[in-house]
Amino acid sequence: MTTNNGDVLIKVEELHKIFGELHALNGVSEEIRKGEVVVIVGPSGSGKSTFLRSLNLLETPSRGHVYFEGTDITDKNVDINKHRQKMGMVFQHFNLFPHKTILQNITLAPIKLLGNSREEAEKRGMELLELVGLEEKANAYPSQLSGGQ
Repeated sequence: MTTNNGDVLIKVEELHKIFGELHALNGVSEEIRKGEVVVIVGPSGSGKSTFLRSLNLLETPSRGHVYFEGTDITDKNVDINKHRQKMGMVFQHFNLFPHKTILQNITLAPIKLLGNSREEAEKRGMELLELVGLEEKANAYPSQLSGGQ
């Protein structure tokens, strides 16, 4: 199912996630518009990570719907991998490949998943590193960076 809500990028309707006796998400609804910055705050165990993981179906909701760019991605007939190519997510405990440089780590997905050439992926990777002031760390390894970097 596809809906058109103007500038709404993600729409969540009555999302539930139940783990046995634990009702981690209980009817969560939200709309996130293009360009909007949204913060999810709450105590440990309140469902923040479950909610975020549900937005791209890394966690399958028990009930409810998630619409991304107007498409109900909770519909079993939707190719979720096609939509995941347009989503980005940084995990709370993310890990870089320790045997790869920073540039190799950030170009891996564009090359392997999107089919970009190494040259175009590296060009874009360097642009992103410059954007965050880390271009001089492109050939460093994760162990050579600080936590903030």
